[in-house]
Amino acid sequence: MPESVKPHLLFVCVNNGGKSQMAAALARQIGGDAVGVTSAGTKPGSSLNQQSIDSLAEVGADMEGETPKLLTDVLLRAATHVVVVGTEAQVEAVDGMTAEIRTWDTDEPSFRGIEGEERMRLVREDISRRVIDLVLEVIGQHPGHAGRSVGIGEHIKTRPADLDNT
Repeated sequence: MPESVKPHLLFVCVNNGGKSQMAAALARQIGGDAVGVTSAGTKPGSSLNQQSIDSLAEVGADMEGETPKLLTDVLLRAATHVVVVGTEAQVEAVDGMTAEIRTWDTDEPSFRGIEGEERMRLVREDISRRVIDLVLEVIGQHPGHAGRSVGIGEHIKTRPADLDNT
């Protein structure tokens, strides 16, 4: 990818009300102006998940102005990186698309009987770690060092340029 092209991350899940919206909000917060970010759903719901919104607020991120939206061929073609968040959504490549499709098999605490706020915090932390590594990768910094030596929440409130100082 030429350096002049700003990376554009597209996060996808089924409903586009929780996990993909969380990943997008965290990527916007971490990546700032260095990345473009969109999220979409294969079968979008009618509203955002309130527990997801509340969990993001705990780390200073938000989904303000966002609504569930349908995944389209136009969105897939515009993305430089496509991430399916969770394993439920099925996304196929379309003509003219240059991004590879990655699938994140994210933690689902409800399978272990963990529900409510605790569940959402665990989901957020899993997605946060993955988003940090992805953003660092696409902006050309070494992935893997963020979120390892200090609490993830501290990094979430930081921009990429600040991560080298940790």
